[in-house]
Amino acid sequence: MTRTTSRLNALGQPIGDPLPEGWAPPGRPPRDAMEGHWVRLEPADSHRHAEGLFAANGTAETDANWTYLAYGPFAELVDYRAWFESIESGDDPLFFVLIDKTTGKPVGIASYLRIDPKAGVMEVGHINLSPLAQRTPLSTEAMYLMMKRAFDLGYRRYEWKCDAVNAPSMKAAERLGFTYEGTFRQATHYKGRNRDTAWFSVLDSEWPALRDAFEAWLDPANFDADGRQRRSLAALRGDR
Repeated sequence: MTRTTSRLNALGQPIGDPLPEGWAPPGRPPRDAMEGHWVRLEPADSHRHAEGLFAANGTAETDANWTYLAYGPFAELVDYRAWFESIESGDDPLFFVLIDKTTGKPVGIASYLRIDPKAGVMEVGHINLSPLAQRTPLSTEAMYLMMKRAFDLGYRRYEWKCDAVNAPSMKAAERLGFTYEGTFRQATHYKGRNRDTAWFSVLDSEWPALRDAFEAWLDPANFDADGRQRRSLAALRGDR
């Protein structure tokens, strides 16, 4: 993907667009909870969340959710709790747990990471949705709330990265409005295997239209009596 510009410096060289007037590096994302219609995102707390989230993950028929994560699966609660305790106090990654507001139970986890206030960039990752959250409005709402916080804070760029062979993650990024930017070959390795990393992003200039599409999709009126969407996110963005 190549970006073009019509701006030239005094030497006749093309240069990038100026930063918005008054832009300054934003603060780091806070640990404050994020509240939606279907979901509440709470800062990870092993005492409150580990056991319930372990149980939610245990409703899966296979360990497929862990294939593209650098850790797990965890066969025993004691091992999962130990992992949870190792991540709960960190600020990069900064983990949040998805709470289903209907049941009050934890159903998934996600984080902010690679947080760079100076550049105005951060990433969402470590997403692990139990079967209780998959293909539900609450999982989409969670991603919306995390993205909204990033841009409300003043970040310029919000990233999604995944293993380039992880087709479900790439499809999810595109559904959520991220733009695919390319693949970094042999970017890293995990679990004894190579990872080519696919990069996606949303820019602050794209956020207002994307926000409107999210909010229209998340409106309860967009779902019929059986919970089926009336219009897709892509349709509400105007994608063909």
